[in-house]
Amino acid sequence: MSNVSKQSELQARYNDINRGVYFIGTTPPKSNTSLEAVEIIAEKLLERVSDIDFDGLIVYDIQDENSRTKKSRPFPFKSTHDTRLYSSLLNDKSNHPVITYKSVVQSSSDDFNQWANEAWEKYGVKDVVLVGSPSKDNEISLPLSDAYKTLVENEHDFFIGGVTIAERHAVKGNEHQRLIEKHLQGCNFFISQAIYNPQATIDMLTRYALECEKQGLKPQRLILTFSPCGSEKTLEFIEWLGVSVPEATSLRILNSASPLHESIRICANSLQQILDAVIPYNLPLGLNIESLTNRKEEIDGSILLYKLLRSTMDSFLAKKELNSLINKAN
Repeated sequence: MSNVSKQSELQARYNDINRGVYFIGTTPPKSNTSLEAVEIIAEKLLERVSDIDFDGLIVYDIQDENSRTKKSRPFPFKSTHDTRLYSSLLNDKSNHPVITYKSVVQSSSDDFNQWANEAWEKYGVKDVVLVGSPSKDNEISLPLSDAYKTLVENEHDFFIGGVTIAERHAVKGNEHQRLIEKHLQGCNFFISQAIYNPQATIDMLTRYALECEKQGLKPQRLILTFSPCGSEKTLEFIEWLGVSVPEATSLRILNSASPLHESIRICANSLQQILDAVIPYNLPLGLNIESLTNRKEEIDGSILLYKLLRSTMDSFLAKKELNSLINKAN
């Protein structure tokens, strides 16, 4: 299957609101890992997910982000291999589309355009999510809006995505407007950060659906991210990343005999709450399941979480389609 057909296959799924899209999120190996070892790591990842049906993979661009918060980073930052390299490797080995994150912090328009050309021509990267600065204190050379413009005007036809943060909506109340602005700038899908506060996501999705209806716009695909948590250290890291974890949820996880399995139950319940709340709206949704650490227990937990949440999403979509058919018949 060629890269072109892979991209069109992914876009076709995005455009069909009656179908979900399902991803596995991962990060490139550390930059001091040999290329031979990188290949082995990629193969082990694909072996772990070989018995599940997924649409593609997501490769994150890991940044230090120390300027975003005064709290110390629970896990020390280590640079990683080029996301394009790892995406290309996973694409070749899995025969699945791979979405590549790109942080545009401290890039110039020319540098970023060169990155994009190399991404397409050298690595076969065609599906990209752009990420801006995690902190207003960072010196920004290339604003996110300019990065979108650069990618839209690039000679290659990139499939462009953006990030959505429900916690930002809880504070500012305008994330739904940011989604619409990003779509007008070239974004065709959005991926959330990890969800542990379903109400914040429900509020944001509801506002977005109603605003799109008000403006006569077609809602873009929203991919909901979930990640298991098996230890206090992982929970600290989740919160350090800016994910909102209600106090009761933290206590429930940490005081459980099995924090990992309790977090999986919480994630499953959160997704069900979100789906129940957005039933009235024709929002195209998807799932992204990630492990935020390289601990085997949490990686295995993310696979179990994927199976549970995919089943929940598929059931929701099937019921919604049935209701639609019944309404048409009546």
